Amino acid sequence: MKTFHQRKNFKGRPPPPAAAAKTSWEGVSNWYGEHMNESETLLKGVVYPNALRILAPVANKSYLDIACGEGAFSRLIGQAGGIVAGFDAAPSLIERAKRLGPRGNYLVADAVNFGKHYPSRVFDGASCLLAIQNIDRPESVFRNANQVLKDGAPLVLIMNHPCFRIPRQSSWGWEEERQIQYRRIDMYMSPLKIPIVAHPGADKKTSTLSYHHPLSFYVNALKASGFLVEAMEELVSNRVSDSGARAKAENRSRAEIPMFLALRAIKK
Repeated sequence: MKTFHQRKNFKGRPPPPAAAAKTSWEGVSNWYGEHMNESETLLKGVVYPNALRILAPVANKSYLDIACGEGAFSRLIGQAGGIVAGFDAAPSLIERAKRLGPRGNYLVADAVNFGKHYPSRVFDGASCLLAIQNIDRPESVFRNANQVLKDGAPLVLIMNHPCFRIPRQSSWGWEEERQIQYRRIDMYMSPLKIPIVAHPGADKKTSTLSYHHPLSFYVNALKASGFLVEAMEELVSNRVSDSGARAKAENRSRAEIPMFLALRAIKK
């Protein structure tokens, strides 16, 4: 079967120059671009290496990077030999992705209806990294992914762990008597819509939205969209505290409380 790049009748339909989708990071794209240039980030140290391992791209196979941002993971797929396309709802991030290359493989699209921009059953795999919780209808993302993926193709999701990292409803605590750091969870089962100031010092009016759902929501939504979850991994931070009275407790907590959840789902 030809890849989507080889099909004569396919041209990534450039969307009209409309405003970014409500869930996009258009308002914080400049900060995000600068953040991606930093050398020691959890994205580069934890998320991307594990995502690449779990997706396991094959040379000359086609992959879709859902909500690709400025294309950092897309380029890693390309370096591994995969033929990659990506889209994001933030026009400025897509412009940055095009500048960094490959230029012709990126477009602006909303994650809840991106299927209209691609042929059906054309991709050999797809990824969505740290984005699904910024989208108000994850089940729509899964349905569109099912539409564009070939049978048996993997969809790899990595998200902030929905059990332990709930914005405004989870936090670290310290128990003096036992000298341990613990994770406090105030809400978990209820769906939440939470405005987030993306980076320290930002104007509080410039925020993104985070949507919390319990773990069961994602598994059941994937199943309802025609996917089988075949693997789940919980990823911990790679950071280390090497000084301070609480360093040992902090390192223990990092090793025991995962930051990220990775799911590999197969299109049935």
